[in-house]
Amino acid sequence: MRIAQIAPLYESVPPRLYGGTERVVAHLADALTDLGHAVTLFASGDSHSRAHLTPARARALRLDPEGGCDLPAHLVMLEEVLAREDEFDILHFHTDCMQMPVFRHLATRTVTTLHGRLDLADLVPFYARFMTFPLVSISDHQREPLRFANFVGTVHHGLPADLLPFKAEPEEGYLAFLGRISPEKRPDRAIEIATRAGLPLKIAAKVDKADEAYFRECIAPLLGHPLVEFVGEIGDADKPAFLGGARALLFPIDWPEPFGLVMIEAMACGTPVVAFRCGSVPEVVDDGVTGFIVDDVDEAIRAVARLDELDRRRVRATFELRFSAEAMAQSYVRLYERLLAEHERSRIAVPPELRPRPTPAPAAPTPSAVVAADALARSGRGRRPA
Repeated sequence: MRIAQIAPLYESVPPRLYGGTERVVAHLADALTDLGHAVTLFASGDSHSRAHLTPARARALRLDPEGGCDLPAHLVMLEEVLAREDEFDILHFHTDCMQMPVFRHLATRTVTTLHGRLDLADLVPFYARFMTFPLVSISDHQREPLRFANFVGTVHHGLPADLLPFKAEPEEGYLAFLGRISPEKRPDRAIEIATRAGLPLKIAAKVDKADEAYFRECIAPLLGHPLVEFVGEIGDADKPAFLGGARALLFPIDWPEPFGLVMIEAMACGTPVVAFRCGSVPEVVDDGVTGFIVDDVDEAIRAVARLDELDRRRVRATFELRFSAEAMAQSYVRLYERLLAEHERSRIAVPPELRPRPTPAPAAPTPSAVVAADALARSGRGRRPA
């Protein structure tokens, strides 16, 4: 199968540091390639993939020292995909809804995985207008605000089995918080859980510009506790030691988390997860097997005291069974095949002369035409009457 994977341009694929969507796209493109499919990845030029890389711009936007404009960069990439659409059987978008006005005539040959939260008011009229586009959720809970939309499947994220090695015993016995410093991720809860439990806490997280005030006013004052260490933002190379060395990952979220990639990253290391019952958590964490699902800080502290009841080998085995990159890729392949079969049946049912065609882009004027138009304007004959 000829598959186009279209990634956002905010981070490289995979990201150098923080970044969930682009990391998943990287694992998916590689796994599909390993399964024998011809995969073309549209992404920033500093990406690395076993798929064929088509760079949309030289560097990812967030870490580009020269800066950039996200909308023009993405539109240029989408124009390139549109120009080459005949080269692919399926177009798989990870760019939220940006492509939909442009690719309406190809909607049934596309798949759009929605990676973010969907409980935003403007999304309701948008997805009601673009109902022909097949959508994939990354958890069943993610769909709740848009139950009417054209969801064709749920595919949980996956990781390569050899990306994060299993660690049978944590060496230092600390608790870990990994991700982003923001109100919805609740690092303040993680600090309270660890300090009240009397265990060290290491926080490896990035601080977005939008969250700098929250970090400065609400979190920085808590970092002076002797049990709390702020590590900062880390990348894939640092995760095996950081997650594998932890007794547990704390995931004390306070928002409808669409998936939570860090949970399965911890499980890959054999590290259990103590997570609050929000969003996708009940779909990802097997309570009492790969961690504990809790409803408040007091329950989280009691769960930390029970971590020795969990078998880290069973945590890793569950990860391999449910969240491998190969399992994710196979789920998408089954979905692609079903959608393409439906697309072909719809084409057979509609006569060729009635099938929608894209409106051709206006041809660029030739140099001679530009010269002629300029001469006409100067002569006055090309002007409109006043």
